[in-house]
Amino acid sequence: MITTLAFRHLRVKPLRSLFLLFGFSLGVGVMVVLLSVGEAMLDQSRDVALVGGGEVTVLPEGIDIEALRSGGVSGLSFGIDRARYLTRVMLGGPRNDDVVATVAPAIENELVYLGTMRGDTVAVRVGGEIPSRARAMGAGLDVRDGAWRDLPADSTWLAPNPQQLYDELDRFHVPPRRDSTWGEWHYFNVVPSETEWWYLSYLVGGEVPDGRWGGQLLVTHRRPDGRYERFTADIPAEQVRFDTTGADLVLGSSAVRQRNGEYQLTIRARGPGGTVRADLLLRPLPRRYFPPAELRANDFVSGYVVPALAAAASGRICVNGQCTAIVGAPAYHDHNWGIWRAVTWEWGAASGSAISLLYGGVYAPDSATAGAPFFFALVDSMGARQALRFRDVRYEGSRPAGGPAGSTVHSPERFELVAARDADTVRLRVAVTDAQATRMAAAGLSRYFLQMRGRWRLEGRVGGEAVADSGVGFFETFVPAGNGRP
Repeated sequence: MITTLAFRHLRVKPLRSLFLLFGFSLGVGVMVVLLSVGEAMLDQSRDVALVGGGEVTVLPEGIDIEALRSGGVSGLSFGIDRARYLTRVMLGGPRNDDVVATVAPAIENELVYLGTMRGDTVAVRVGGEIPSRARAMGAGLDVRDGAWRDLPADSTWLAPNPQQLYDELDRFHVPPRRDSTWGEWHYFNVVPSETEWWYLSYLVGGEVPDGRWGGQLLVTHRRPDGRYERFTADIPAEQVRFDTTGADLVLGSSAVRQRNGEYQLTIRARGPGGTVRADLLLRPLPRRYFPPAELRANDFVSGYVVPALAAAASGRICVNGQCTAIVGAPAYHDHNWGIWRAVTWEWGAASGSAISLLYGGVYAPDSATAGAPFFFALVDSMGARQALRFRDVRYEGSRPAGGPAGSTVHSPERFELVAARDADTVRLRVAVTDAQATRMAAAGLSRYFLQMRGRWRLEGRVGGEAVADSGVGFFETFVPAGNGRP
């Protein structure tokens, strides 16, 4: 009976019937969607891999989300490199104060194996959070018993004091295996004037710590008259002290000591022209640092960190008893470690009126690392602004290079590189104003190491905004032995 009435009504009032049928179908469709969404939300609420709270979740680049949720092979052992730097500076720094309320680092569903007292091995899933940040994100734990609060280690992870920060950045390392080509060093440069500068290297090298090894202090002075003079001190292993938890290094009567974010440099060395003695205090500019990065491939290791991309140095330098006061001189500090057998590199660092730039990369003997893209970082008073990539440096022209290597070695007259990341692109042009060459013949390497000083100009767009700056900086590269021309 109902079916007969329905068809008769459809025949008598076809438009009205079709409209009612459309409305009924729409209602059923909406109900199906709502039920599906509700079921999906219920499934998510039971998902052990769900990270709760917040509006944006940051995951490692290239990760397979489904494999991560299901515990597949590609979801194991993933991490975010330099997570502390991202939390403190890139995401949670002053640049994003107007859009980021809080950053809550977390580890979810990490697979670990526990050994029991009975000798059994148990596979378990573990996680980790910082309680205050998790609560601020609305993802705090419902603790039924005990307390869930930040520990001192949590506070240090989030906001270390200057002593903790620079010890964390600038600590020393023990090589993964005995290797005579292992080297690690503090490097500083100090620029008292436009025509004078100092290169200072506190180096530990050899079969550290239980073979043939020792320390060396290398000091190079570019005099105002354009000549270079060198001073050295060789230190036996028993007079070397380094710290794998901090920046301090003692090389006999010379030392680097970091106290509350300031570096105290003591220098005692000799050269063909006499002696040099110096006591300097180097103060890094806030947030002008670059976090540790390490490249590994087979037996090759190369690590690098820049605790002071821009700094000010004060103190006194004495050459043969004649002393010069240094007051607020521009300075720079980095720290290198690794195996340096047949390794060369490209490197540059400079600061302008608003921007500090840093670029570099190594040419390793292993094909797994050869030709890898180099990095190019822009840093300002609020920290890192952008990290880009480039593949080569275009060198042009030729000019004599000074230094002990002799006048037959030439450096480029100028060079440029273009770095990019997504829509951001910058171009760096450098005109070389001075160069020093050093012969490098160890471990089968027959090249000249060039330390260049040059005037630079940077132009491009970053984050949709035009960037431009200029100044004077330091740059390094290698040229083949022979005529020495790049």
